Amino acid sequence: MAVQACPCGSGLAYRQCCGRWHDGEPAPDAAMLMRSRYSAYVLKLRDYLLATWHPATRPPADELGLEDAPGARTAWLGLEVKSHRPTGADTAEVEFVARFRVGGGRAQRLAERSRFERIDGRWYYRDGDLG
Repeated sequence: MAVQACPCGSGLAYRQCCGRWHDGEPAPDAAMLMRSRYSAYVLKLRDYLLATWHPATRPPADELGLEDAPGARTAWLGLEVKSHRPTGADTAEVEFVARFRVGGGRAQRLAERSRFERIDGRWYYRDGDLG
């Protein structure tokens, strides 16, 4: 049986990387939560994305669109974490670029500076600024 590589691009097997966080273990820092959320988008793990979204900014479940439009399948091409910077005892920022392609179209980039907050020992995605 082949070992599945983690979608976040860490070079680790999924079970040793984001799979741990997807199974409920708290991510140790904002950068690992960011990576696990990218992997959750790749794997379409709606419940995980919602559970790791800060309660103050979390969208309703029916507004988190992970389904592909007919003929427009999203292919995630990679993640690059540019920086991880603590901004306080329980806050941090992660700057990243995610690459993807929709249908047979050209590759696109999503660049964001995301803000995270730790509550009761768990990190949550709060919001971000597109770059």
